[in-house]
Amino acid sequence: MLPTKLKIGDTIGVVAPSNPIIGHNIEELERAKEIVQKSGFKIKFSKHIFSNTNGYSNTAKEKAEDLNEMFQDQEVKMIWCAKGGNNSNTTFEFLDYDLIKRNPKILCGYSDITSLTNVIHAKTGLVTFSGTNFKTIATDETDYSYQEAWKRFVEGSLEIGKEDEEYVTIQEGQAEAELIGGNLNCLHSLVNGRYQVNFRNKILFIEDLGIESNPAMISHFLAHMKQNGVFNQIKGMWIGNYQHESNITLEQIVLDILEEKCGFPIIKSNHFGHIETKTVIPIGTKARIDTNQSEKIKLIEQCVK
Repeated sequence: MLPTKLKIGDTIGVVAPSNPIIGHNIEELERAKEIVQKSGFKIKFSKHIFSNTNGYSNTAKEKAEDLNEMFQDQEVKMIWCAKGGNNSNTTFEFLDYDLIKRNPKILCGYSDITSLTNVIHAKTGLVTFSGTNFKTIATDETDYSYQEAWKRFVEGSLEIGKEDEEYVTIQEGQAEAELIGGNLNCLHSLVNGRYQVNFRNKILFIEDLGIESNPAMISHFLAHMKQNGVFNQIKGMWIGNYQHESNITLEQIVLDILEEKCGFPIIKSNHFGHIETKTVIPIGTKARIDTNQSEKIKLIEQCVK
């Protein structure tokens, strides 16, 4: 199920389903609002966006209510998550998945928002997006990530990153499958349980934030996924940004967990994750990996209509 692409003049709804918008985040959100309004869009903040009911975030019901209302609001054409954090997964049981199915819209965010984008896709079939959070439009040093969002959501472009993007082949091969993924810290929690997502025959893309997830934690996340059969199910892997003071790389840890043996291609690039250059990756549409090509991954299906 594809969302409709944006037109100049459309209204974008902004929600905070993860950490609270407090302190300097309030000013950053207002600055991001100004930037997007100058591009010709209207901005609508959700009812509870500046609340902090629990002292560490809004309640799960408040956050889910904001999401449900934004999907129901016929004026709103896109829902942009304000920032990441730690607990967007608390909303799962309070989301109205039938409502979302009836009102398909662009939903975008990264980091902790990975939980939402993947579960909503799994529950509804709606194509969702891993891309810059709304706040980051104001805090990035360049407008690269915002322009990537513009390309995907307004122009409907299938281009991934820059033309001269550097890719590294970790494991050779070809694969064609739907994309699933995002932040590894979140993804490993979606392997089993009531809100598990389906990794079978997918291309998995992963990234993480080194100052929050050290190499031992990354190893733990990947081992949990391996022990639950994820790497026997996927058709390919795309590794994004991970930087840690130890200089241990995400690909090193992946190969250690896989014991350097796998039946699928693995590629690495630096244009998604906790990094300045965040391309927008659709969750639920097909891509093709071919390590024989200079551009080693391509989107091969439309992700907005």
